[in-house]
Amino acid sequence: MGQGATMMAPRCVPLSGKIQSTHRNRWAVVYVRQSTLQQVARHQESTRLQYGLVERALSLGWPRSQVQVIDDDLGRSGATAEGRPGFQRLVAEVSLEQIGIVLGIEMSRLARSCRDWHQLLEVCALFGTLIGDLDGVYDPRDYNDRLLLGLKGTMSEAELHVLKQRMQAGKRAKAERGELGMRLPMGYVQRPSGEVIKDPDGGVQATIQLIFDQFERLGTVNGLLQYLVHHQIQLPHRVATGLNKGELAWRRPNRATLSNLLHHPVYAGTYVYGRRPTDPRRKQPGRPGTGRTVAPPEDCQVLLHDRLPAYISWEQFTRNLKQLEANTTQALGAIRQGLSLLSGLLICGRCGLRMTTSYRENGRALRYSCSRAQVDYGEPLCQSLAGFPLDQLVSDWVLKALEPAALEISLQVAQDLEAERRQLHHQWAQRLERARYQAERAFRQYTAVEPENRLVARTLERQWEAALAEEQDLKAEYDRVQAQQPPTLSAQECEAIRRLARDIPALWHAPGTTATDRQAIIRHLVERIVVTVHGESEQVEVQIHWLGGTGTQLRLVRPVARLEQLSYYPQLLARMLALHEEGHSGVAIAEQLNAEGWRPAKRRATFTAAMVTSLLGRQGLAKSRPSPATQVQRQSDEWTVQELARELAMPPQTLHSWLLKGQLNARKEQGASHPIWLIRADAAEMTRLRSQRAEAAPHSKSRGIC
Repeated sequence: MGQGATMMAPRCVPLSGKIQSTHRNRWAVVYVRQSTLQQVARHQESTRLQYGLVERALSLGWPRSQVQVIDDDLGRSGATAEGRPGFQRLVAEVSLEQIGIVLGIEMSRLARSCRDWHQLLEVCALFGTLIGDLDGVYDPRDYNDRLLLGLKGTMSEAELHVLKQRMQAGKRAKAERGELGMRLPMGYVQRPSGEVIKDPDGGVQATIQLIFDQFERLGTVNGLLQYLVHHQIQLPHRVATGLNKGELAWRRPNRATLSNLLHHPVYAGTYVYGRRPTDPRRKQPGRPGTGRTVAPPEDCQVLLHDRLPAYISWEQFTRNLKQLEANTTQALGAIRQGLSLLSGLLICGRCGLRMTTSYRENGRALRYSCSRAQVDYGEPLCQSLAGFPLDQLVSDWVLKALEPAALEISLQVAQDLEAERRQLHHQWAQRLERARYQAERAFRQYTAVEPENRLVARTLERQWEAALAEEQDLKAEYDRVQAQQPPTLSAQECEAIRRLARDIPALWHAPGTTATDRQAIIRHLVERIVVTVHGESEQVEVQIHWLGGTGTQLRLVRPVARLEQLSYYPQLLARMLALHEEGHSGVAIAEQLNAEGWRPAKRRATFTAAMVTSLLGRQGLAKSRPSPATQVQRQSDEWTVQELARELAMPPQTLHSWLLKGQLNARKEQGASHPIWLIRADAAEMTRLRSQRAEAAPHSKSRGIC
């Protein structure tokens, strides 16, 4: 019997066999850790027990001078190695073969993560470091010890998850009852009984209400901030900590605070839990507070309406969220000050990005540009268009859409769509009825079978469950289709629209109607406008997408800076050369071109003899008179405006504007009939001018759009 017991005893390596002299020649490290500072302050017995492992190291044969305590991680969680300098220092010293044994009260003190725990085991096994706890000493190179250490690490990590799950489940259950405490935003206080009420200070309530009222009127956080700053209105804050805890302090408004206030559902009387989840992908090492995101109300874990005193209704809160989302750069954006009528509505037909609005010449020149790729990636400008002609075109079409005749057609179309919707609803009703019949039929078949006949009953039960699932899926699909349908108009709403249609054209052209008012009218009708310029030509394709799903396709002609940009320039040049070969003069050629309907660039109504002569001169056909510049004394590297313009391949008007602005080194010389400007431009100056021309080219090449 004794021999049998000896044969069945598990293999156990004595401590004298595990601890070698090579281990005692290195350090014995006692690792001390508590998860939180509260545990350090309140659970001091655990801390003393960990420091007592020094005596355990002495009993294992290490001299006191060779025992080292690492307690840098007191008050730090063991869920990860990040933010734990003591654990990182421990792994580093093990890797340097300076540690013979690592002592801890239990494995959870070393690591609560299997990733960090197995990394430590690998390093200890590689450099021959032992691991010890209150149960014994383990050699990570021994298979049985390694298996036991791995099991302890797994249990340690599982214990952490179980504790977290219990805590989260308790918090969730308390939150579902609306009893879990939360940090209240400005405008609310909590009584000693736990009841949440509005701040008893009347000035605080008035300020919070003013913020929501002004945002409803202004529509932007920036406008709200400017209003508060202009009127010197400060925001109320209750001091959360310190000697002045609970006292009221007034601070200057800022954009982040106003944005958080407008996004918080508590102001609509809604209790919310899970509004600030943590995204581990956004966490940064050493900054445990980062990674927080703001979830929309529908994604919060708990959302209980009418649980708190409200400053606004839930409908107004929802409108505010939609307005804030529309104000972003990826959305339509808020209605802004300025002469633009289409700001936020234009989409680039080339790349699909939203076009921006800019003003030049003190607001007298409006441009729409697609410059996102240029700003972000340094690519060439996608396209740039003058704004006023496009605004005029869209305005004309908006007024056409609001004409009584067009409006009656639109209302009739709406009625036809409503009739079509009723037909579709009838089809869906039949499909739902058929699915309901199949589910009821499967139920009757299941209930009709004898309970003892389990083979048939199981099959019928699966068929019943499949029929129920199909019915539920069909109902969900029907609800989704119904939610996407646009609302219908009542008879009163149709009549109100007819009355408004007779008044809008007069209001549109009234002196008191601002560009902001016209923007608002256009946005009530137009969803987006896709603009595509064909190359650098005058041809522009415009697609107006109206609210409701219809669209209007237009092809427009814009003014361009040069004749060479015209799409019909080859045909125009061929016709002009043909007239020149027939012996016509410049005046005759211009008159003939005008009679045939040819139009020059820059919205000029007709061709002139000077324009014909200039174009023929660039082809080397027209004989020009001797230039007055040949009659003046010139120095080296001096050019006339016309000569330098031809050399730089740019319009002389642009070069002349630079001259008047003082951007060129020039002098005036008296010619035979009038003064002549001579511009000094050596090789370095020519390089600078070409660079300046390249920067200004996107604006000069597409001077306008129509």
